[in-house]
Amino acid sequence: MSWVFLITAGLFEIVGVMLLKLSEGFTKVKYTIGFALNLGLSFFLLSLSLEEIPISVGYGIWTGIGAAGSVLMGMILFKESKDVKKLVLVAGIIISIVGLKLVS
Repeated sequence: MSWVFLITAGLFEIVGVMLLKLSEGFTKVKYTIGFALNLGLSFFLLSLSLEEIPISVGYGIWTGIGAAGSVLMGMILFKESKDVKKLVLVAGIIISIVGLKLVS
């Protein structure tokens, strides 16, 4: 169940970052509240996952999911550049996440 918590925490982090962007510097209240709720849930689920998963693995995967997911969602939702170098680096993050899971 810890891995489900960790992956879900990463997904909430991605949504939180998207809401942070939409909050426009915390000037839009509904997005600001959504950001706070998503990040709160993300941290809560991360804490549950770390009861069984080592912090070095759990935190690395959590930040990797958030980083890779935020880059990809930025490209999709906010029309950020889809530079090949950026995509290669995101693939490296994803490979690293899978590698951490395999060795833990």
